Amino acid sequence: MIGARILTELSLTWLDIAACLFFLFSWAGYNIFAEWRAKTVPSLHNTMDGYRRQWMVCMIGRDNRMVDVNVLRTLTRSSQFFASTTMLVLGALIALLGYVQQAMDVVSGLPFTIKASQRLLEIKIVLMVLIFVYSFFKFSWSIRQLGFSSTLVAAAPKMPKENPEQYAAIINRIALVTSYAGTNYNDGLRAYYFALAAMTWFLHPYLMLIATAWVVYVLYHREFESRTLYALTGNDTSTNIKT
Repeated sequence: MIGARILTELSLTWLDIAACLFFLFSWAGYNIFAEWRAKTVPSLHNTMDGYRRQWMVCMIGRDNRMVDVNVLRTLTRSSQFFASTTMLVLGALIALLGYVQQAMDVVSGLPFTIKASQRLLEIKIVLMVLIFVYSFFKFSWSIRQLGFSSTLVAAAPKMPKENPEQYAAIINRIALVTSYAGTNYNDGLRAYYFALAAMTWFLHPYLMLIATAWVVYVLYHREFESRTLYALTGNDTSTNIKT
């Protein structure tokens, strides 16, 4: 009884609830699945982890580390770009909350849309805000971790040719921090993909269901079956691999 009253006040239909739950479980489920599957098969992330460690092995043997600093700077700029873009998107979404009625008029004029109440449209905007807030936290944490990596690179001593084993702990430490930064950057990008799926909820819950499934499909093939992955692993021999 109370649940029905809440649904009435929020103007939520069972189709809206189903689409929203499918979206949330697909996002969380794919994160869990991707992490589990990456333990048994090559993925973009764990393959790049190997290259990150190889990079640190090369780095610690160099006197001049300007190349390493420039690579870290480039990676940081990528995270900074998305963090700045996310703040702009958040500003636009928060401003949109003050023009819900105008947004309703625009959306209702589009074909194949379900006319939604003002309260439901506000819920959809809040969902988008939460997605981009999550994305901003991921990108900003990635920036900090890359900053930590820069400090570790600067603090790492030059490895002599004799007894290189004693520097394995330093190499692993720096590679691990850069891997954490890559994980958070990847999570932030993944949030952008799912934000595209969430946008279709403004038009129709069925579109949200389809778009969410499409996003999961795209993410899976890019992470585990893309030609980029096969090139990184040296197995780019098939002409039927998804790009």
